[in-house]
Amino acid sequence: MSCGAGAAEGSDDHNVSSEEKGCPSPNLDTSKDSKSGEDSSSESSSDSSDSDNEEPKTEETNEELGEASAEGASAQAEEWGDKETHTEHFNSECIKIEPHCQHCNAENKHNEQVTPRRLSGGQFLLKVDTEGVYECTETGLIFEVNRKVDIKYCILSWSKYADLVVKPWAVGGPMFDVKCDPACLTSIQFPHSLCLGRQDANMTFRVLHVKNSEASLECPVDHSSTHVKWHVSSLSPVGPVIQSEETLYHHGAVILYKVIDQNPSLSFRVYIATNNESFIKDIAKAVKHSSKKFMKIDKPPVCLKLLQNGKKYRLVSEPEADITPEEIEFVDGSTLKLKSYIEVYLEQPMEFKLLLVEMDSDEIVWKAKLRECDWVQHEQSQNVSKSSTSGKRRRKVSSTLPEEEINAKRLKQVDTSDAAKTPVTDDQLITLAGKLGKEWIKVAIVNLELDISDIDDIREKNENVTICKFWMLKKWQEKEKSNATVQNLHSCLKNVSAEVQDVLEGFL
Repeated sequence: MSCGAGAAEGSDDHNVSSEEKGCPSPNLDTSKDSKSGEDSSSESSSDSSDSDNEEPKTEETNEELGEASAEGASAQAEEWGDKETHTEHFNSECIKIEPHCQHCNAENKHNEQVTPRRLSGGQFLLKVDTEGVYECTETGLIFEVNRKVDIKYCILSWSKYADLVVKPWAVGGPMFDVKCDPACLTSIQFPHSLCLGRQDANMTFRVLHVKNSEASLECPVDHSSTHVKWHVSSLSPVGPVIQSEETLYHHGAVILYKVIDQNPSLSFRVYIATNNESFIKDIAKAVKHSSKKFMKIDKPPVCLKLLQNGKKYRLVSEPEADITPEEIEFVDGSTLKLKSYIEVYLEQPMEFKLLLVEMDSDEIVWKAKLRECDWVQHEQSQNVSKSSTSGKRRRKVSSTLPEEEINAKRLKQVDTSDAAKTPVTDDQLITLAGKLGKEWIKVAIVNLELDISDIDDIREKNENVTICKFWMLKKWQEKEKSNATVQNLHSCLKNVSAEVQDVLEGFL
């Protein structure tokens, strides 16, 4: 890896302290910078429920790891469980986006690629059996280990540590909290979101290391076009920062979310972000805690042209749509609690194109074509189709039944007055939970109008999927109170699978 100014100072001896290398690690000014125009009220309430909100405590020495490391671990780490979460997510918070850049070809292909296990609350667990250099396929982190070790880690939000990032330093990439025996971990390489291009000599990387609400700047061992390598001193929140004499060029990403509602119109949020997983996770969290419900639109996110701080960009729609604001000045919003977005609104659903254009040059930075199939919920359409097909099949079978059974069945279908008043029971809910399929999260949000935060809480507390579905139905029951009847539940779930319909009709 090439080593630019400030990074080469300690590249020969990984074990020498930053002070001995002539690279001071000052405590940064923790006075709060004002954020004009930013109202953090909506985001602060959601922060309190996230796992990266507890202040990490520092593990003081490598020798004390044993029992002391458990005591010195952050409150967040204490909540880490070993239960593995299921891979279906309505709004995924971890979106690994590979940069598309001629200057930043991957230099780490020789590293062993390993896929971590996902734990609850957005955590990862990586188990390695022998020494070596391992690259996480989910986050891009590269770990150099000297023995068998289990490593737990998660992506943190820079906005919580905004007061510790003091000018002239700026965020250089995602922030992480890593937990393992530090004696087993020789170095960590953090992915960064900048295009170094030909400006490498005018850039200085450091690693911001947070300890007990204070931060120090530590010299990296080295840096490349994609990563910043850091010798592990102790483990607590860490992430790369950068100082540059010239304009910073960012790998950009455009992320789309569509509002889910009953209106025929189309409403989208368009986020323009740096290719930084901390930033992208913050966006997913903001969407999740919004008063509206959203679905993510899957379009290639990577910008075709690098983004620059201070440059102005405009979003264009073909055919024309209501776009607010029509133009924005790009800034790296990693440290901001509220993430800026552009709203796109069309009165009627139609196929259309979106283009992000750099105003100075009129060059297209990003483009996508959006079709109805991008936002139509296929699973529900398929379920409706299955329901009608199954209904025909049931009618055909019923014609072979004795006449007495047919008449009894008709009476049962007609007489639903008691079911309209009868509260649904736990036994009925557990039976129904066993019949709900993979679409249960969408059913909860679209049909039962539950919040995605409620679903996340249920999934974190329960490993068994059927139990999760049961508690989801219980959440609906608590919300509806006296209206939580069999008839009401049947009405809410009228568009789900035929199998579920059969169970509900049986209740009626």
